[in-house]
Amino acid sequence: MSDQSPDSFRYDAQVDPGEKRQFRYEVGETYLGDPVEIPVTIINGQHAGPRVFLTAGIHGDELNGVKVLQEIAAQFSPAEVHGTLVCLHVVNVPGFQAQQRDIPIYDQDLNRSFPGREGSNTAGRMAHQVYSRFIQQCDLGIDFHTSTRNRTTMFHVRADTSNPEVQRLAEAFGANVVLAGGGDVGSLRTVATADGIPTITVEMGKAHRFQRPLIDRGIVGVENVLAEYDLLPEAAVTEPAWRKVLGGDQEKRWLRADTGGLVEMEWGPTPLVHEGESICTVSDHFSTEEHVVEAPFTGILVGVLENPVALPGHPLCHLARIDSETHAEIEAEIERGEFDGYRAFGLRWMGDGEEAE
Repeated sequence: MSDQSPDSFRYDAQVDPGEKRQFRYEVGETYLGDPVEIPVTIINGQHAGPRVFLTAGIHGDELNGVKVLQEIAAQFSPAEVHGTLVCLHVVNVPGFQAQQRDIPIYDQDLNRSFPGREGSNTAGRMAHQVYSRFIQQCDLGIDFHTSTRNRTTMFHVRADTSNPEVQRLAEAFGANVVLAGGGDVGSLRTVATADGIPTITVEMGKAHRFQRPLIDRGIVGVENVLAEYDLLPEAAVTEPAWRKVLGGDQEKRWLRADTGGLVEMEWGPTPLVHEGESICTVSDHFSTEEHVVEAPFTGILVGVLENPVALPGHPLCHLARIDSETHAEIEAEIERGEFDGYRAFGLRWMGDGEEAE
């Protein structure tokens, strides 16, 4: 981590110590030859410290993180930051404009394209500009995502916890659930971590929405990280009531539909399910056939289907196993009224289909 006297942050230009700069940086061109520009905020503190990047919108329809970055960028000034905060508000601008996950036309996944290279395809070239100009200059990072369309995900962190520095970062962020693993080839967190830049992914809610409870938790998570790494030396890290790190094929599993039909979710009011409990049913249009999907083990629903139709093989829910100790901790939090399962997904009662306020 950077511990020398404050220095300028250099990309093509530079942001000097004590300076906050907001600008658009060109990463590509449109069919008309117009620039494709990503919005960037760099807050270079008056005092030395680590350089932290925050990214959102690598998948263009995943919006909760975009709002987190907007508010974080507005919240802090160089006078209070010890180090540098680099906010890449929307990385996949073409996808954001089209409100779709991948880069339009070519259906290229930007989050499988890092670190990119100059002579690559569209996604690879964009990834190269982002990575070489901004990410490589940083010491650690947080990449914000949501579930893909038609599904929603519990607020959680994904991290390679076999790396002690990544584990420290994941714990500092303060989510209840951490899914352990190295991530996909070409994803930002996988590439950055391998380059010695500890990075976590934050998954929160669903696409195409701002979900205020999850956004607020994301902001607290960023503040926790800034406090842990002394970018905000006077601040304190907020610890969650419970935390579970889950990893390995035996601890998390996607449950899939064996038949096509209409899906009715039955879990709730918390995402804690017990072995043998019904999670959902899949029925035909005549109500003559019904397939009940039961929990194969006691665990937490990390992700669930929202679109109430399914084909055979369609993912219905993502279930993560928990041990008896974690089960007891969650049950105790539920009894205290401190664990709202639907709000963990940014939802109200599942029947009304609206976000929590």
